[in-house]
Amino acid sequence: MNTYYTKTDTAAVADCLRRGGLAALPTETVYGLAADAGNEAAVERLYQIKGRPEGKPLSLLVRGPEALDALCLRVPEGARALARRFWPGPLTLVLPSRGLEAPAVRGGGATLGLRCPDHPLTLEVLQALDRPLAAPSANRSGQPSPKTAQAVLEAVDGEIDAVLDGGPCELGRESTVLDLSAAPYRVLRQGALSREDIAEALRDALTVVGLTGGSGSGKTTALRCLEDLGALILDADQIYHELTVESAALREELTARFGPVYRDGALDRRALAARVFSDPAALADLNAITHKYVQDEIEARLRAHAMSGGTLAAIDAIELLNIESGRRTWPKVAVTAPAEDRVRRLMARDGIPAEAARARIAAQHSDEWFREHCDHVLVNDGDRASFEEKCKNYFTEVLGRHE
Repeated sequence: MNTYYTKTDTAAVADCLRRGGLAALPTETVYGLAADAGNEAAVERLYQIKGRPEGKPLSLLVRGPEALDALCLRVPEGARALARRFWPGPLTLVLPSRGLEAPAVRGGGATLGLRCPDHPLTLEVLQALDRPLAAPSANRSGQPSPKTAQAVLEAVDGEIDAVLDGGPCELGRESTVLDLSAAPYRVLRQGALSREDIAEALRDALTVVGLTGGSGSGKTTALRCLEDLGALILDADQIYHELTVESAALREELTARFGPVYRDGALDRRALAARVFSDPAALADLNAITHKYVQDEIEARLRAHAMSGGTLAAIDAIELLNIESGRRTWPKVAVTAPAEDRVRRLMARDGIPAEAARARIAAQHSDEWFREHCDHVLVNDGDRASFEEKCKNYFTEVLGRHE
């Protein structure tokens, strides 16, 4: 059998595949050996030519993100975000299959790997066919993946039906394969796309709420409601305290700017406060240093949460505007309450007299400040049960608007 070789005739190659033939197609990574994914005989022939073990599944080439819902079950929002960001491109997404392809494609499993190749000729073929293609690399199993049409012909000439020559592959490395069929998500094969880029894209798909409020306002109740909705709760103040112990880089910056503010390995908060208390410039420097490290740690934890399959997070921080440092924005929600209600809660919670509670409240931001600087305000002016119900209804509505 002679292999049909072409550089331009995508219609002929599409017709070959439609009739059950096998064709080598160019992608940005390596050349793939393609068969109609719904044609069981063509898929079986593909396995035979490659010498591929039957239990090893095949990935599918698709024309775009619409294939996710067409071919897969339980598609997480992260998968859609990744497809929007990286398709066409070197990323294969593994998801539960609807079972519309030939069973051999899945290798006896229940999942399916999808990829949209970044090559105009192959995208033309996929558009003309309007069906997915099973397409592992166009080499015999165990041999190097071909990066040119000539390398394909040297490997399988006379055994396949067509080669579409799209020139040398730009990346020359297989796609990265990411399994999103279960949490946490797993990189099954590290390829041309880095794990860091994937985590960053998934982080951008997270719904993140910033929550703030004064002492005794009921912020803890609101955070508990968000946690019940599946949110990762990040306390910026707690993270700061952890970093003063664990981050050598933060310790070095604080020491370089403020002198010996560490004692026996721990931050001497009293000594640090003495250095910045009456010096606005020093206080600004302290905030600039600490907010940078806290922001970086928050972002690292958000990326890890996204890679674990999380979709929601809440940032607990009094100074939300400073913590963001202009790098990212999220809906900022303030919890406020009548002053005397706050006084009673602080007296009961902290065992302090009314005068001390009022002094603490007076030293914090006013309700007017929160209304001016935050996107939403939750007023806690009832009993705990009614406020819990208010939080649940409110966050369900707000989160729905930000999906």
